[in-house]
Amino acid sequence: MQHGMEESFIFANSSDLHIPVSLKIDTLHGFQEPIPSSILLKRPDLRYKGSNTSPHSELYVSVRLWADSKPLTVPVHTSYKVFKASRTWGEWLSLPVDYSNLPATAQLAITTWDLSPAGGKNSRFHAVPFGGTTIPLFDKDGTLQTGRQRCKIYRNREADGWSSTTTPNLPAPKRRENGKLVHEQADAQALELERLELLMKEHEMGEIPENPWLDQLTYRQIEKLERSSLKSRVQAQQADARKRAKEAGDSGTHGGSNGDAEEEDCGIFHLYIDFPRFDHPIVFADHEYPAPQYTRLQSSFTADIQLKPPPELSFGPGIDADGNRFDNEAHGPLIRIYDPEVGHRENPVEIKHRRLLRSHRLGVVDRDLKPNAAMRDALQRILSYGPLHQMSEPDKDAVWKFRHHLTREKKSLTKFLKSVNWTDAREVKQATQLLPRWTSIDVDDALELLGPQFDHPAVRAYAVDRLGKSDDEELLLYLLQLVQALKFEKKRVEPEESVEEEVYDSSLATFLITRAAKNFKLGNYLHWYLMVECEDRSAQQSPEHRELFARVEYDFMAELMKTPEGIQDRKILLRQGELITVLSKISKDIRASRLRLDQKVDRLKHFMADPKNELITINPPMPLPLDPTVMIIGVFPEESSVFKSSLNPLKITFKKADGTKYPFLFKTGDDLRQDQLVIQIIMLMDRLLKNENLDLKLSPYHILATGPYAGAVQFVPSTPLQNIGSILDFLKKNNPDSKAPLGVRKETMETYIKSCAGYCVITYILGVGDRHNDNLLLSPNGNFFHADFGYILGRDPKPFAPLMKLSKDMVDAMGGTHHEYYHQFKQYCFTAYASLRKSANLILNLFALMSEANIPDIRIEPDKAVQKVQDRFLLDKSDQDAVKDFEMQIDTSLTAMMPVVIDRMHAVTQRFNW
Repeated sequence: MQHGMEESFIFANSSDLHIPVSLKIDTLHGFQEPIPSSILLKRPDLRYKGSNTSPHSELYVSVRLWADSKPLTVPVHTSYKVFKASRTWGEWLSLPVDYSNLPATAQLAITTWDLSPAGGKNSRFHAVPFGGTTIPLFDKDGTLQTGRQRCKIYRNREADGWSSTTTPNLPAPKRRENGKLVHEQADAQALELERLELLMKEHEMGEIPENPWLDQLTYRQIEKLERSSLKSRVQAQQADARKRAKEAGDSGTHGGSNGDAEEEDCGIFHLYIDFPRFDHPIVFADHEYPAPQYTRLQSSFTADIQLKPPPELSFGPGIDADGNRFDNEAHGPLIRIYDPEVGHRENPVEIKHRRLLRSHRLGVVDRDLKPNAAMRDALQRILSYGPLHQMSEPDKDAVWKFRHHLTREKKSLTKFLKSVNWTDAREVKQATQLLPRWTSIDVDDALELLGPQFDHPAVRAYAVDRLGKSDDEELLLYLLQLVQALKFEKKRVEPEESVEEEVYDSSLATFLITRAAKNFKLGNYLHWYLMVECEDRSAQQSPEHRELFARVEYDFMAELMKTPEGIQDRKILLRQGELITVLSKISKDIRASRLRLDQKVDRLKHFMADPKNELITINPPMPLPLDPTVMIIGVFPEESSVFKSSLNPLKITFKKADGTKYPFLFKTGDDLRQDQLVIQIIMLMDRLLKNENLDLKLSPYHILATGPYAGAVQFVPSTPLQNIGSILDFLKKNNPDSKAPLGVRKETMETYIKSCAGYCVITYILGVGDRHNDNLLLSPNGNFFHADFGYILGRDPKPFAPLMKLSKDMVDAMGGTHHEYYHQFKQYCFTAYASLRKSANLILNLFALMSEANIPDIRIEPDKAVQKVQDRFLLDKSDQDAVKDFEMQIDTSLTAMMPVVIDRMHAVTQRFNW
């Protein structure tokens, strides 16, 4: 090597070698003296052994991979071959293990098998070991062995793969009694053969130039030399054995019990094999698998198998979170021990028991099984479980056992699908075959099947088919959640296409697109729900989901163009987009300006009246994105206004096609998707209550998020309680009736009582927080309602806030706690709460579909959002007990002092800001 140059050494890791282990069985060379007749007379079974009848008898070779004294594969064998002049196979064998999976201690146990009709020691049918040898795949330096190898054959013994093998391919050197190492004495011919073998390896590697005619002569001379050397070594070996036997007092014959030893000692054989050669040395490198996660990302069909969080470590004084001491004492670091079994609940014994219990041989018998009285009660108990209940293994087994009987129970389908082991192909086949036979399920169960807990395409397609029976108005109530449910659809990649061209094979997406293309109102909301998700580039929205929603929006537009009015409808959606863009621009400009409030209002009016902005006249009439049933033809610029707040919402009054006014608010800088969700749930609950003949005079106004930080809100003429003073006086002023109790028209008081009861129940269930007199509104006709839902699911910025907002002023407007109106209010509360508890599954499933939505209060704890709503329903209690608990919440809210203090502080703060 030249001075200043470094020799480069290039190698590859065995963990990167993803090809099967292979070797070539080449030739068996050796020599043995014929067995004397004296032994054949005593051992007639040796007379018919193949190797004793012919020097070129048919042998075969078996190879098996071992490591750490354990077999890793089944044996592989050479094919049958008839030998003529030599035992040469020249056959490559491949083992069912890749090099990348080999441990460092991997070795091959190679056995050459002879044929003997009489059998014998270690025989397998008519095969007996001719000899065996064991060769490691990696040398002592951890380098994969390559090229030609000569392996010593241990006669009449099967190769073993033990760590301390008794059949090594290279015999260990012998030891004298004084402990010094010595080698077997070798004659000049043996030494010459070793030298020639090294030269032959160099020749095979191309280090010695080829010369065909001279190479053939050399090969023949080497074979002669090898036979001569082996013959002399065998004769010397036998002479030495006879000498040792004579010195031990033996008679010198080959009889007696020494016959087997003579048979084993006769002959020296070597098996030549070839390993694959590679361009670079292959060095052993193990593959490091990552530690299992403590949270499961698998299908929720096995959601009952949960992993507990890793155990917390208790740190002593002076030890930081990294396990290091920060005081002056010299102590060793804190040792953390990782236990991969921590958090696993499933027991292998239970898994085996479940498989035996669900023997598929009983599938025909299961069709006729009928539960007895006790089992019917148990099944009814299981069917009463809520969507969050984790079914136990015995419950799952019971549902599976009586699955055919339960097909007539529509509420049992979700429980049955949760009991299926979706990793078992046979169970999956039976489950999907049962789906068409099940009694048609309700919408709440169909929505549960579209949640994250179920991902099998057949199950989701069945749920979509059930949703297809709903009319468009009902579908609108769930559309917001169905758009989010697209995230739980499985992704399918066409095998002939690249990864970039993934196809979302979604029955739900196809259903929504088809229905929305036929109904403009449905299509209007689908379009805006999708656009908001496409524009959401926050860290909480993954690029995959943005791509998904963009693809669905593209497919929706393509399907819309196929309808008779598709071109016109698409133009309307584009015009709506232009309108929102214009409003967003003026809203951002006004919010960013440092003008006084009156100057901002003048600027807005000027903008609205400017013909260049095409707002004063909208021709042709256009459906309003907020409510497509409203056709707008322009704006009233003089009625435009700007609210005093940090975001400066714009109040814009549109002119409807019938000449009436439609005021709405538009603001930027705020994510309205949470408010949009709450209003949608209120609309749903209003419909559920009306289905129970209970109209609580709710007034859920429209909200539409037009972007991640922009949206429109319907403006309902009303007054905050903060600006009213006495609620009763406000009602008397707007609806006087001297003959009615409390001097207020009966219809107005009934509207007030019912709406108070409805919003008390709904805001309690949804856990609406941050309630104060500025977001509690009252219209002149007595409609009471809530606004601003920035805190839900029990979150509240105020300390010690009650679970329900019911102030003394609100009750005083009913005549006080002893008035008949207050008792009516409580009865409406109890009836509404009991009615909504009946539809708890529907509401919970809708929240479950929103678990991955970018909603602030859901995003905080997405896995607990549904649980928080369920806790308010008190599903573990009877209706009577639940109503009593709800009454306690009313009394607690009415007598709580902290809300009164906070309301007064809020009023002072607001007056100071103004």
